[in-house]
Amino acid sequence: MTQETRSVASATPSVDLAMFGALGDLALRKLFPALYHLEREGLLGETTRILGLARQTLETAAFRDKVTAALKTHLKGETLDKACLARFLERLEFLSVDFAKPEGYTTIRDWRRQAPDARPLMIYLAVPASIYGAICHNLKAGDCLDDSARVVVEKPIGYDLDSSNAINDAIGAVFPESRVYRIDHYLGKETVQNLIALRFANPLFGTQWNQNHISHVEITVAEKVGIEGRWGYFDQAGQLRDMVQNHLLQLLCLIAMDPPSNLDADAIRDEKVKVLKALKPFTPEVLERDVVRGQYIAGSVDGQSVPGYLDEEGANTTSRTETFVAMKTEVANWRWAGVPFYLRTGKRMPEKLSQIVIHFRQQPHYIFDPDQRGLASNKLIIRLQPEEGIALQVLTKDSGLDKGMRLRPGPLDLDFNSAFPKSRIPDAYERLLLEVMKGQQYLFVRRDEVEYAWRWIDQLIGAWEARDDAPRRYPAGSWGPVASIAMITQDGRSWYEDY
Repeated sequence: MTQETRSVASATPSVDLAMFGALGDLALRKLFPALYHLEREGLLGETTRILGLARQTLETAAFRDKVTAALKTHLKGETLDKACLARFLERLEFLSVDFAKPEGYTTIRDWRRQAPDARPLMIYLAVPASIYGAICHNLKAGDCLDDSARVVVEKPIGYDLDSSNAINDAIGAVFPESRVYRIDHYLGKETVQNLIALRFANPLFGTQWNQNHISHVEITVAEKVGIEGRWGYFDQAGQLRDMVQNHLLQLLCLIAMDPPSNLDADAIRDEKVKVLKALKPFTPEVLERDVVRGQYIAGSVDGQSVPGYLDEEGANTTSRTETFVAMKTEVANWRWAGVPFYLRTGKRMPEKLSQIVIHFRQQPHYIFDPDQRGLASNKLIIRLQPEEGIALQVLTKDSGLDKGMRLRPGPLDLDFNSAFPKSRIPDAYERLLLEVMKGQQYLFVRRDEVEYAWRWIDQLIGAWEARDDAPRRYPAGSWGPVASIAMITQDGRSWYEDY
């Protein structure tokens, strides 16, 4: 462990982490691997304890075996460090608790009292949002909480504004807002953190980040997978609620927000709320022209035939739930007046891809070959997955004595894997878990952010329901309905991968 790592580790306070849903997919696939990596980097507090909670009856030794198996499966070929694994497993304990019955929570209270010293209680609810309120109430009723306790909840929270408010009210009845950590894992990605540095630490971009210099912005979150057995949840939610309401709107806020006065949590989140409040609503005319929703039919992904959405196991064959959404929206303020933001997300796309493309305006006077005028636009490409990185597309003279002043586009590319070959890029959950342990909220979503996002989404859903039209079909393995291409080409533009 380096001196720098030791310094960071010493700054991480020890906590008691109580993880509800410790045998679920999220915990075993993401949370325990993230905690193991924090252990390996020396970033867990020296006496931090981790309590797994689930309804199943299980001894601690068997629980540790399950976590070990999960680490071997989900650490992407990494070799487990035996000494590190042994230290990590020693931190783990398990209790069987029926989350709905208050009397079972006394075992959590007794576990807390066994701590060798006073430390914060960190509660992670890796369970459906519908039972957040019951767990919070039972923790309080079972005398498990003190003023140090903080709770981590996953998004999306609720189905619409009313259900979201009901869940947040139940959490807020037990925990003040200063101790509620709403996770959107995209905010923990290294590139998203670099987006803040890129915008606000570099005058090159800071002075250009407005409607005078940027023509339009694309945000794409594409998934190759289908619904992966989540039919019951997904058919009630759809792609708009599942992805746009949280991930895409959070990315839009980080792109569009004004500079915060400092890096404090509320300073950043205040600016994000201003963006959400400034999003233009959808009138019926705008909805017809600028919003496309789709549903995948049978097709091919990576050369393998895959079923359509209505052919998935357990499907409702009359479902009109969208698996794809593309839209054009605007932020109605001085910085972004007239700049369209094109958002696109879908399942069964040709590749897994999350990226933001900032298109800068062309020069007002063009002096090069007229037939190359279409090249004359700088683009900033921010890749979130599968490989994180930032690239700036610039134009340079093509080399060769016979080329004259012919131009060619080329990237100034920062690929994190290539630029830092000896550094493993941390998973988003590692950063987020670490920030909760430190009691820092700047990477987490405040309640009013959730509310304003739902207000905007609800009016869009209401307009959809009033139209009562079916989603457009698109073959699995394609980039969505043809109408999503027509939506952007009507403005004389193309999605980035079409260039």
